[in-house]
Amino acid sequence: MSTNDYVKYVTQQFVRYMDEPKEERKKRREARKQEKPPLLYHLFGMVPFSLKLLFRRK
Repeated sequence: MSTNDYVKYVTQQFVRYMDEPKEERKKRREARKQEKPPLLYHLFGMVPFSLKLLFRRK
């Protein structure tokens, strides 16, 4: 990918983002936050989840 193609792609993405209404951008941002796993699982993987299950059983 040449530099010119990259600049063209970034410009298109920016224009598409700016043409979108502010409410739609806010809704998309909130939906992305909802989809993210909790930070503890993201940082340490399945270890906290397995410990949580282990202690919940007892």
